[in-house]
Amino acid sequence: MRATKGSENVFVDCGSPPAEAENFRIHAKMMMALTDYIQKRKITQSRAARIMGVSQPQISSLVRGKIGLFTIDTLVDMVTAAGVAAAPHGPRRQGYRT
Repeated sequence: MRATKGSENVFVDCGSPPAEAENFRIHAKMMMALTDYIQKRKITQSRAARIMGVSQPQISSLVRGKIGLFTIDTLVDMVTAAGVAAAPHGPRRQGYRT
């Protein structure tokens, strides 16, 4: 079996166009941060929903990884409400400082 070095974005490696892949990467990073928040605090989905200002079914979709059901704006609102640090740093561009 031959291994091939991938990019830093699994969605690019799966064939998504670069802009779409970056959008998915940002979604995934925020969703993982929110799921970690829920798990580490051992709170119920109902409690998480109240904290994040969404419904319990939305939290269920979040923890099940239903990436297409959330806009970046909604995830930013949820991250902010929960006080979670989930800065979606993009790939470094040559000549730019971050």
